[in-house]
Amino acid sequence: MGDTLTDSDISIEQLLERPWVCIVWDDPVNLMSYVTFVLIKLFGFTKEKAHDKMMQVHIEGKAVVATGSREEMEHHVQALHEHGLWATLQRDDKI
Repeated sequence: MGDTLTDSDISIEQLLERPWVCIVWDDPVNLMSYVTFVLIKLFGFTKEKAHDKMMQVHIEGKAVVATGSREEMEHHVQALHEHGLWATLQRDDKI
């Protein structure tokens, strides 16, 4: 059998324990250098890590930049919006 989880394999406790993630989305407005700068400023990433995340956004269309509680991720999303970046939060899809 495969490694695919079904709804019956996942308990309510596991679902409630999943952390939230903050996702930055690609947009046609911001320069790649600006996105890198914002990630360094807001998340304390090294220049290399911020560049890698920015390239993931550019190539894949999005990147997870933080994981934690819903409140923490709401704060990060708000800060990214204040810097003109497109961001959302959602439950982590990894269990």
